[in-house]
Amino acid sequence: MDTLLGRFTMYRLTLALLVALTLEAFLLSAAGLLAFTLTELAATLAVTLLSTLVGTRLLALILRLRPHHESALITGLILFFVMFPSNTAAGLGGIAVAGFAAAASKFVLALRGRHIFNPAAIGAVIATLLGVSAAGWWVANPYMLPLVLAGALVLLYRTRKLTMGVVFVAVSAAILIVGLVGNGLTTIASAQLIFLSYPILFLVGFMLTEPLTLPPLRWQQLAVAVVFASQPSIGPILLGPEFALVIGNAVAFLMGQRRGVSLRYTGQRQLTPTSTELVFEPTRPVRFDAGQYMELTLPHERADARGARRTFSITSAPGDTSRISFGLRVSEPGSSFKKALLCLREGTSITGTLVGGDFRLPRDASVPLLLAAGGIGVTPFLSQLRDVAERGEHRDVVLLYVVTAPAEIAYLDELRELGTRVVLFASRNPSDDGVALPDSWHYAGSGYPDADALLAGIPDLADRRAYVSGSPRIIAHLTAELKRAGTRRVATDAFLGY
Repeated sequence: MDTLLGRFTMYRLTLALLVALTLEAFLLSAAGLLAFTLTELAATLAVTLLSTLVGTRLLALILRLRPHHESALITGLILFFVMFPSNTAAGLGGIAVAGFAAAASKFVLALRGRHIFNPAAIGAVIATLLGVSAAGWWVANPYMLPLVLAGALVLLYRTRKLTMGVVFVAVSAAILIVGLVGNGLTTIASAQLIFLSYPILFLVGFMLTEPLTLPPLRWQQLAVAVVFASQPSIGPILLGPEFALVIGNAVAFLMGQRRGVSLRYTGQRQLTPTSTELVFEPTRPVRFDAGQYMELTLPHERADARGARRTFSITSAPGDTSRISFGLRVSEPGSSFKKALLCLREGTSITGTLVGGDFRLPRDASVPLLLAAGGIGVTPFLSQLRDVAERGEHRDVVLLYVVTAPAEIAYLDELRELGTRVVLFASRNPSDDGVALPDSWHYAGSGYPDADALLAGIPDLADRRAYVSGSPRIIAHLTAELKRAGTRRVATDAFLGY
């Protein structure tokens, strides 16, 4: 599943799922299973897409910025399912206001390159407050539920937010059930009504996962989920989901990296035959924790299915404010994004859109650690090890490093200087190729290690807290073997889409 989903950026994946839902809606309408006619759906879809695309293009032109058309399409499709469908001039005019407001919010209601509110939600809120239209959330109906549920699960799994989604659904359902039971419905009838007629699943899957309006850490995301689910009201007036989402976005904005960052490219170096490190100079210090990632935005010609935005683990230490670096795997055929990134000219600026991730070491420095990396999956560990060294902390750390060949060992000199204890698995012993390994390194064998090989190389494995990073395949293998070897706690950081 990770390998399959990793072939697509979140933007392309979300867009594909929304298109599938749109096609289903038209089929259901043609079969007479929706309350809206084909004409109403077609007119509404045309207006939401046209207004968001034109609004995005116009604001980008005025502000001399490059428009992100995939994002505009996603916003238009979400609004299609949120706004009450119409085929009248007045109704479609109100929907157009919502679409244009949604597009404009990404540029106007933003701080230093990062928009604050979910565009579709704020568009619906503005149209409602102006009295020109209203959110109907008609996507919440029994016939569309199976595909909405499937799409929500895919997006939550892809973004590693299943826990957040479960909390959101549980809290929302509990609040709503209590209210409905208080009004005379049974618990079972209340639950049926909620999941068949309330947009909980669509909201959590297609809107709550919007990356730019969520805080970076899991506990913060869960806190925001509770805000979303609390059904805010003004006096006796119960506000709709779009208002709850906007309130939650404001809370998330205060918690996270509150601005985009301009990064000036300063150079690159080849780490291995298949990996490269890129170095940038930020215009202002970037706030992040060791082990986190940054999303980079690089508009370029003839962008392929992976789009113009990608996430990469940061390899520099948080305390080094003068530079920020990323290690990435270079393969053939490479994505258009990576090709554009590797062809940057010195001095060119790109945008770091957001910082996030929970792949962080425990605060308690006395906890023994095992850092298990497959290939270029070593990158988040470089940031962590550098941070530990800069802080002067004394941690019991073993790096389990699995590579396909000795030539694929990245950051050998850095790990030597850091004095990191490394247990290496490679196709052959590097010493056979004349590569002198540091004294703190131990060559433990070839191939993907099984539980027995892991215990042979790291006898106290069961006492260590494990962190695993790399491709979905190596993560699945190492996680299973570590647990077989007795490791109780394993945190993972899959390189999806790399």
